[in-house]
Amino acid sequence: QVQLVESGGGLVQPGGSLRLSCAASGFTFSMYGMRWYRQAPGKGREFVAFISSVSDRTSYGESVKGRFTISRDNGKNTVYLQMNSLKPDDTAVYFCHAQLNSNVYWGQGTQVTVSS
Repeated sequence: QVQLVESGGGLVQPGGSLRLSCAASGFTFSMYGMRWYRQAPGKGREFVAFISSVSDRTSYGESVKGRFTISRDNGKNTVYLQMNSLKPDDTAVYFCHAQLNSNVYWGQGTQVTVSS
């Protein structure tokens, strides 16, 4: 079955960096685009970043452009989110997302807290 397992979250000071990972299994990872979303307390889920199956296209939410970078390693079935210049407003649970034809899959999420 499809599994998405996020890791790499934690507590970081404002201005710091974190790299999130999402290990995928149960499908042909190299055939599908992947996305990151986040959800802050009391808010809806927000699009963060997208990467195409062969990394030739990426897109970002307005609030993270220029600070976050999405990448993937198809040999390791893993997608990454490098987060730099973190702000308190980036505090959220970050989710990995895959849409396989008409089916949507989410990971369990990893908590990122930006605080001094």
